[in-house]
Amino acid sequence: MLLALAAVWGGSFFFVEVALTEVGPFTVVLHRVLWAVPALALVLWWKGLALPKGIKIWSAYGVMGALNNAIPFTLIVWGQTQIEGGLASILNGTTAVFGAVVAGILLVDERLTSRKLIGALLGLLGVAAIMGPSAASGLDLRNLGQLAILGAALSYSFASVWGKTALKGHAPEVNAFGMLSASVLLMLPLAFYAEGIPSFALSPSVWAALLGLAWLATALAYLLYFGILIRAGAANLMLVTLMIPPFAIGLGWMFLGERLGIEAIIGFALIALGLAVTDGRLFRR
Repeated sequence: MLLALAAVWGGSFFFVEVALTEVGPFTVVLHRVLWAVPALALVLWWKGLALPKGIKIWSAYGVMGALNNAIPFTLIVWGQTQIEGGLASILNGTTAVFGAVVAGILLVDERLTSRKLIGALLGLLGVAAIMGPSAASGLDLRNLGQLAILGAALSYSFASVWGKTALKGHAPEVNAFGMLSASVLLMLPLAFYAEGIPSFALSPSVWAALLGLAWLATALAYLLYFGILIRAGAANLMLVTLMIPPFAIGLGWMFLGERLGIEAIIGFALIALGLAVTDGRLFRR
């Protein structure tokens, strides 16, 4: 399940690259969340799960939809207009490292330890290696694209804290449906305002990429995500962060001819080391 989740999330960066050839960033995100909702609705119907009622829980879904979907998806897709999908997947790997620090600050049952701080520092060194010294002298569009991915990682970190505090007590499938439904409501006006009414006259390859984003990298991915969380726990789930970039880099190399420089590889190694330090189990062994 962990390998499958890494494959579909790694594939999401490739799907975005294909979709961006004909569709704007906001509309790509709208397609991603829109077509995932009916797929999850079928899962709820099949399992006989009822939707919760009340303004409180649906307001919580609205916040979760913003932090875990609308904001990070938009930042990642826009970032990929400036940088390669493989590089975006590496920078996105900082989510687990920085998320441990955010949880340590905001949650009383998640202590902020020196190990987590060292892991975050290694993650920052990895980011610095990727962006290079030129980022200190001025921001070009490529640097802004990299910062957008980091902004998405930070949004994911806050989403994990919000989900743990505001969505507990509800079935994971129900939470995923509510979150994505709220994301559709958030993205509809944004996409229409920024890019106009979406065109459906798209090439088969772009439609395949959009549906792959929605059904594989979103609907199926969240079912796998929560399934792993229940069976193996959050610590093991973090390992997917290290497994996503090889899929994203491999697909970009095979089908799009993308190549990453040595600085990206060094950065990935530092981010991976930061995750290993944050997790701690490798060093205890």
